[in-house]
Amino acid sequence: MITLIEHEYELDRVLLNKTLSGKKMLAYMRAYGPNYEFCRFYKITDETGVGFMFIINSTLIICGDGNLEPNQEIDLFVSMNVPFRIEGDQKILEGITIPERYQVLNRTIFELIPDETPLEAIEEHVEFNPNLPDVYKILSEGFPNIADFSLWYTDTSHRCRHGISRVFTYRGSTTASAVFDIGSTVLIGQVATNKAARGRGYAREFLKWLAKFFNGLGKRAYLLALDVRVSFYKEIGFRIAGREIVLERIDIEKDSAAKGRLEDR
Repeated sequence: MITLIEHEYELDRVLLNKTLSGKKMLAYMRAYGPNYEFCRFYKITDETGVGFMFIINSTLIICGDGNLEPNQEIDLFVSMNVPFRIEGDQKILEGITIPERYQVLNRTIFELIPDETPLEAIEEHVEFNPNLPDVYKILSEGFPNIADFSLWYTDTSHRCRHGISRVFTYRGSTTASAVFDIGSTVLIGQVATNKAARGRGYAREFLKWLAKFFNGLGKRAYLLALDVRVSFYKEIGFRIAGREIVLERIDIEKDSAAKGRLEDR
């Protein structure tokens, strides 16, 4: 049975804190609560186990307790909501009936491991509270399919105000965000460099600085990479912490394999 969650206490914090997907769900609950139409939370219960689902704009995240099996109700939920992306519990993603409109993509989880590279000269070029419209200009060059400005700005500024996210820029040309910063875990995303500054190694320098910055705060930072970006993060020296699949629609004009590509930096 799938039921809509109406109160934050209905989430199982112990269960959700075990995975990046679960922590993302907790972070968004902290930022938005359960009362926004575009940000909805659900509980799944059946004879096999318990799980939770979270749908934010066009992404569906599914978290299970390890026992929860794929079932027809989850299949029906997907077919009714047709999110652009489905991610989370691998057991469920591998077992649900995938509609023809979806493709399976591989994604690698990297942990940002700090090294001994001198970074003092880098921090003077880091902007900790950049102008968000300027950040969007950088992202729009690296992520051609990014949400329109008003939607991106509303969501990003809201999460930053509620303390679950942070946005940085480096040399006014490269940007990265803490999608969530919860407890001792940070998820880095939306890494991009504007076209004029590519080929100068800014993304590499900046990511190494972020690794050391969050490590100094006692936090473990992670990022998620599709296959096209894996070699870049390996070359930096980041550690592969896991691999997973995600499902994405192919009937929408979005090219996930090319989004945010970090070539020529």
